[in-house]
Amino acid sequence: MAGAVELDKAVAAEGEVKTCCAQEVKGPGYASPLDAMKGPREALIYVTCVYNGIHEKGKPDYLATVDVDPNSPTYLQIIHRLPAPYVGDELHHSGWNACSSCHGDPSTDRRYLILPSLLSGRIYVIDTATDPKAPAVHRVVEPEDIVRETGLAYPHTSHCLASGDILVSCLGDKDGNAAGSGFLLLDSDFNIKGRWEKPGHSPLFGYDYWYQPRHNTMISTSWGAPSAFSKGFNLDHVANGLYGRHLHVYNWSDGELKQTLDLGDTGLLPLEIRFLHDPSKDTGFVGCALTSNMVRFFKTTDGSWSHEVVISVEPLKVKNWILPEMPGLITDFLISLDDRYLYFVNWLHGDIRQYNIEDPRKPVLTGQLWVGGLIQKGSDIVYIAEDGAQAQFEVPELKGNRLRGGPQMIQLSLDGKRLYATNSLFSVWDKQFYPEIVQKGAHMIQIDVDTEKGGLKLNPNFFVDFGLEPDGPSLAHEMRYPGGDCTSDIWI
Repeated sequence: MAGAVELDKAVAAEGEVKTCCAQEVKGPGYASPLDAMKGPREALIYVTCVYNGIHEKGKPDYLATVDVDPNSPTYLQIIHRLPAPYVGDELHHSGWNACSSCHGDPSTDRRYLILPSLLSGRIYVIDTATDPKAPAVHRVVEPEDIVRETGLAYPHTSHCLASGDILVSCLGDKDGNAAGSGFLLLDSDFNIKGRWEKPGHSPLFGYDYWYQPRHNTMISTSWGAPSAFSKGFNLDHVANGLYGRHLHVYNWSDGELKQTLDLGDTGLLPLEIRFLHDPSKDTGFVGCALTSNMVRFFKTTDGSWSHEVVISVEPLKVKNWILPEMPGLITDFLISLDDRYLYFVNWLHGDIRQYNIEDPRKPVLTGQLWVGGLIQKGSDIVYIAEDGAQAQFEVPELKGNRLRGGPQMIQLSLDGKRLYATNSLFSVWDKQFYPEIVQKGAHMIQIDVDTEKGGLKLNPNFFVDFGLEPDGPSLAHEMRYPGGDCTSDIWI
């Protein structure tokens, strides 16, 4: 199996963790999550922006650099756009060539952003170090080579490993079959090494993953078959078994699938997954989109893994929509670096929530903010309250702009005090549920966070409008800081 020997350099056995080098020597990132919270304030944000399927002239997707330094003369401006060399990529999620997992290796540098293209299958390697304000394409890993060497396609989540390798989850084969999903392993020079998992140990479906070496564990999630989700959401596809409801538990040291957790009807479409940042902890969360439940997973006394629903977002009875009830649709979430707060979005309902998770078994709602959604005032859709009255949610304007779509991707400042949100999910689904953002473009907003008592407050002066782009409105998706963040850094 490709990569097993290299990964053994990072993990010798459960409870015995080796990093790239001696801990007293500094490499990329931070020694601990709490150290990361003391890092510098974010000044730039890289945002994946999509034209795929929405631009009448077929423009390529691009990586936008947004200035978020309040002391900068170009504050809140898109100061650079790096177009992809090809059309039809669907730039989506990204990772780094090195993060805090290699903090002990002085020869390693967080220089390259790894940018998979969900639909084309390309993987772009972006140099962000030469000029952080103007990233450039360093290398392209071609989809034909990936398919030839591994049979994998539809790359999604990328994480660096302490060994120097890069691991990318892939959601299917070249024909869009979920049965072809698995994990692509690249070396530090971005050459294809093969599949990470053992032969015969591929997941039923693919999507996101997170690893926790101190427990010799990696857990992955399951969206659906690319042949289904790439055509838009169809509820019949769920009934026909084309969407996932499982977590896949692997031995981190050798890529062996040890356990499959069936989340059942309460865990349909488990998407983003996060362990707690403290690498000694053996618990984490996964957001189940369709059933709108936050599920906690945890290690049991016998060494196996189990799960429980700890937060449920009740569907709303609605009028003038495609179904009589509307799920919240939890599409993204994250955990603050001190493992104190969990944040998630309801893309359809339109709210962002903050929960205190100091007791991860009993999250407590501490903040909620409506920043879009299908049921905001002015929409044709209304929800039916318990008393039978029809109602809609109040959504404020920002700098004279009506908030379009619903909150989707989120990113948190290192100190936990600023939460950023964009509103595009996936171009085909955007067209289906929020055609307005396809026509008028996505946007980025910023929310002030009360980190003491909890609470969320919309920043009235922060609005980045991707509807005003030189080549026309674009769809803004994932956000990354040049120095790393709570959704890309893993501590070992």
